[in-house]
Amino acid sequence: MSEQVLTDCFFDSFDLHPSLLAGLHESGFTRCTPIQALTLPVALAGRDVAGQAQTGTGKTGAFLVAAMQRLLTLPALSERKEADPRCLILAPTRELAIQIDKDFRNLGRATGLKSALIYGGVDYDKQREQLRGGVDIIIATPGRLIDYFKQHVFSLRAVDVMVIDEADRMFDLGFIKDVRFLMRKLPPRDKRLGLLFSATLSYRVLELAYEHMNNPEKLSAETESVTASRVRQSVYFPATEEKMPLLLNLMASADVQRSIVFVNTKVAAERVTTRLERNGFRVGALSGDVPQKKRQKLLERFQRGEVDVLVATDVAARGLHIPAVSHVFNYDLPHDPEDYVHRIGRTARLGAEGDAVSFACDLYAMGLPDIERFIQQKIPVATVTRELLVPPPRRERAVHEADAQNAIDDASDAAESSAIEVAQADKPKRRRRRSGGGGGGGGGGGGGGGGGGGGGGRGRSSGKPAPAAPDGS
Repeated sequence: MSEQVLTDCFFDSFDLHPSLLAGLHESGFTRCTPIQALTLPVALAGRDVAGQAQTGTGKTGAFLVAAMQRLLTLPALSERKEADPRCLILAPTRELAIQIDKDFRNLGRATGLKSALIYGGVDYDKQREQLRGGVDIIIATPGRLIDYFKQHVFSLRAVDVMVIDEADRMFDLGFIKDVRFLMRKLPPRDKRLGLLFSATLSYRVLELAYEHMNNPEKLSAETESVTASRVRQSVYFPATEEKMPLLLNLMASADVQRSIVFVNTKVAAERVTTRLERNGFRVGALSGDVPQKKRQKLLERFQRGEVDVLVATDVAARGLHIPAVSHVFNYDLPHDPEDYVHRIGRTARLGAEGDAVSFACDLYAMGLPDIERFIQQKIPVATVTRELLVPPPRRERAVHEADAQNAIDDASDAAESSAIEVAQADKPKRRRRRSGGGGGGGGGGGGGGGGGGGGGGRGRSSGKPAPAAPDGS
């Protein structure tokens, strides 16, 4: 980690469990980031925290260290049965939940604590069996977790630590009702530790904190001191039809190593992806309805350098932790100023530097004053020169062995998705036949072969592919 975002506070200065301290040292962490230095003294003393911090500031490490320390040093609640979880961590998106679990496995490698990662879009039965087997920590998006809870797969009666990460996005994505449902199932607030983190401590976020936490202490690691100061921001004012040639020229002329292009809609993502691919870039599109397995493969390819550019919408890209992103392009300015901060937070993470380039076209330029008020600074204006609007020569796309394998993987994913959709379409038909009267059930036993074939035919003719689950499912 860079010295720019580290304090003089050392993890060794806290009385941490030896196994936890070993995990920190093995992961290369010796000194705290600002939000960690603020959070740990309060949380380790058993007091609740409502923290304001952007992504890339080390907040995940702050709440994981506090949670694991409590689980390792304090006895479980008397109500706990062997399979009951002791810590619940809620995240608004699948990618953020996956990243939290990855960080837990690194930091907690020597602790012996077990985690379950729960989110939609993957094997339902496998996750259920994992919960039934018993874990110490649940890291989850709200929707699917509630499904398991209502089926009595697990209990929240013995939770010692409750964490809500990116609380503001829980509101933005419509998951706050689910969050409140789960919070009401926890032990009383004075019997557990509550940790909440958000990019902004708005009225609604603080209302949630005071509603479900025990007089939380408000802490803030200012955006300007830990993120924005290391991002070189600029804004161009192109006409709408000038945005694509401008993007192509900037990507060709600047030292763009790994970049994310943000757009506001799925349609825009598809259009930008197509144009970039035609110009020789290896591009991946990340929108909210991309199946989870495909999303994960795309992110892995991006991290390995097999994809040059990620074109993404806000919902799809929130919570991504991808190292060495040199440039963020706001092809469309976001509607919400908070989204601007989260977008540019994809670069300049943990002490690195990066560039955030925004296009204020006639469709979205009216949002720029709100963004500048929110970040409390004017974004430097760059000039759209005539040279930047001349279509650059098309790049020769290098052929990699990975490209051929990725094509095979994509075809395999498509076949697998098709098989799953047919199976899902068939299932409800059989369920409705079983729900009939007793006489019908007896007849079904004698003519099972013909009935099954008819049910399958109806499922294929009328069933539609199920839409992708939302990020919070």
